[in-house]
Amino acid sequence: MPSADRLRHDIDSGRGGDKVAFSDPAAAPLGTDDEAAGTPPTREELELASRTELIGGTLEAPVADERGRDHSGEPDAARRRRHRVQAVWMLVAGGLMLTFAMWMVHM
Repeated sequence: MPSADRLRHDIDSGRGGDKVAFSDPAAAPLGTDDEAAGTPPTREELELASRTELIGGTLEAPVADERGRDHSGEPDAARRRRHRVQAVWMLVAGGLMLTFAMWMVHM
């Protein structure tokens, strides 16, 4: 039977597929609120949470696919497009500065 602590460990280790394997510094780790209230999760609730949260579960939970995004959440394609536009503007600005400098030298 999965426990809330085991489920939290599995999620933190990346088995859920929606985060990197790193400990989540939660103020109240998964399951502690229920246990502190005197109503720990039932076996069925833990199994449902395990199937829902972990890869290979029997329930199809909607999962946001964050692959292909940078730290700001911007898609790679949009970031590449923005960088291309910035590069073109930098080349145009550099060409204009070089042209102006050469024009000033010949005056």
